[in-house]
Amino acid sequence: MPWVNKYERSDGTPVRGYFRWAPGARRDAAILATVALAAIGMNNGTGGTGGGNGRNPQPPTTVQYPITSENSTTQVKRPQPTVSYPIPWASGGAR
Repeated sequence: MPWVNKYERSDGTPVRGYFRWAPGARRDAAILATVALAAIGMNNGTGGTGGGNGRNPQPPTTVQYPITSENSTTQVKRPQPTVSYPIPWASGGAR
């Protein structure tokens, strides 16, 4: 950005010094800011945690497989019908 020194207009109005953007510099700065925001947004959601490996830290599992019941004589409860009358199903399978 070039610096414009203070000057006086032809009608006598004083103008203080200021920076002036070069032609096309605003557009370039907007593109750069958009790319920077996109790069920050695509940070894989790490948020600075997890050592930057892209995964969130999780505690170790405490479950042991296969899961078995202590009482092996437990019977599975079958679902009960919700209606007391028979429902006639169409023979021949699904259509």
